[in-house]
Formats: sequence, C-alpha cells, structure tokens
Amino acid sequence: MSTPKPPDPAKLVVSVFMKDKGLFDRIFTGLEKIGGPVDIMSKWLDFNFTDYYYKEMGVPLFRRLVAFKPLIEQEQLASIKLRTNAIENNYLEDGQRRVNIDPGYLLASRFILATGKDYSHRVYIGRQIYADLTLMWSKQGFKTLDWTYPDYASEAVFRFLGQVREKYRLDLKSYKRKPL
Repeated sequence: MSTPKPPDPAKLVVSVFMKDKGLFDRIFTGLEKIGGPVDIMSKWLDFNFTDYYYKEMGVPLFRRLVAFKPLIEQEQLASIKLRTNAIENNYLEDGQRRVNIDPGYLLASRFILATGKDYSHRVYIGRQIYADLTLMWSKQGFKTLDWTYPDYASEAVFRFLGQVREKYRLDLKSYKRKPL
C-alpha cells in the first residue's frame, strides 16, 4: 500500500511570447502579482519553431521565460492559468491575442505546462485546465516527449530550465511547508 504524503512545492515558470516586445513591461507587472518577485529571467528568444501563431499574432514573435522566487503548491497551477488568461485578454486587439502566456511549473523530475486544451497525454487538474507533461529530467538532462512543442525542445529553453532546476533544488532544501 502506498502512503500518501504532501507533494513537493514547485517552481513557477511562465513563458511569454509576443510580437511587440514593448508590451512586456506592462504584462510583467501583472505576472509579478501572480508569481511574486522574479528569480531568473531569460533573454529574448526567437520564436521560429512553428508558424501556428503567426496568423493571429504576426511575425516575428519573441519569447521570454520567467521563473519566480516563491515556490508554489502544485494545485495552484489551474488558478494561475486562469489569471494569465485574464492578462492575455487585457491585451486583445480586434479579438486577436497580442501576447501568449504559458504558465507551468518545474520539479526536479519534470516540467509541466498548463493548458485549456484536452488531449490524450494531458491530465485534468480542475477549473477547465489540464496539465501537460512537457519535459522530463534524466541524468542526461531534459528529455522531450513525442508531444513536446518544438520551441520547448530548444537548447535555449533547456539551458534556462537547467538554471531554474538548480535554483529550485536549493530552494527546496530551505522550504518550510505552511501548517494545515
């Protein structure tokens, strides 16, 4: 018999991509209200792995990844996704998104993204949101899966998440769980 125990807290990681980099500072203010102070932020990354978003958002697109200092409880992911969706909606133009925000979390063993789209490999986590197992960690580093989006399979993303993972492991050692 397995004995249930509380899951480890997670490191909140948010991916933001857009055409107009000038929007980032305004969007970032809203993200800080959700995630707290920033721990690690990537430089701007080119977003040329897919043309899926070009019709809606234009070309070229740029991505920035942000990891936040406070650890979160894993069950917070659904509500965080709803809050980032609200930020996206604040920047709609003629019904089209100008920004895409993908929240997720990192554990020592995996990277999970939140989505509103169901699919065979996604697990429902409540509030009409699903968890997408995007990357797994092994001794060789991050491993993609058959469904991993190409932009999350890039070396730049692996490097960033590797830094976040090292910081997460340090944070976990000093984490004190709040009493129930």
